[in-house]
Amino acid sequence: MKTTLFWISTGLLAAVLLLGGVMDVLRAPPVVQTITALGYPAYVATLLGVWKVLGAAAIAAPGLPRLKEWAYAGVLFDLSGAAFSHASSGDPAAKVAVPLVLLGLAAASWALRPASRRLGEVVPGPVVRAGRPLTAHAA
Repeated sequence: MKTTLFWISTGLLAAVLLLGGVMDVLRAPPVVQTITALGYPAYVATLLGVWKVLGAAAIAAPGLPRLKEWAYAGVLFDLSGAAFSHASSGDPAAKVAVPLVLLGLAAASWALRPASRRLGEVVPGPVVRAGRPLTAHAA
């Protein structure tokens, strides 16, 4: 069940990022209208679009756990920034909620990812000196 939920959330997230990224790169009129209404220059859409497409590829691709961590972080920055921008500009609650719902989808994908897609141990294993593990007593 966990694997199925991972693939559903990850597939949806990658699809949303890819579609949104392509629309951003192409500077579709609704995208430019939204970006400029939020007070950003239109060229920001291109920058965000490229990062979204690359993020979708990184999240969907096998392996590359460190790159996936960066991609998930980028999704967090993008979607939380979108929600904050909509809230700060006085947009209706629905426009604030959409990126937050997508952020929940990203969080589910991240939390449910299998061990093969995780970065792994952050702290290195035991310190070895002269071929023997260093214990608390030997330190």
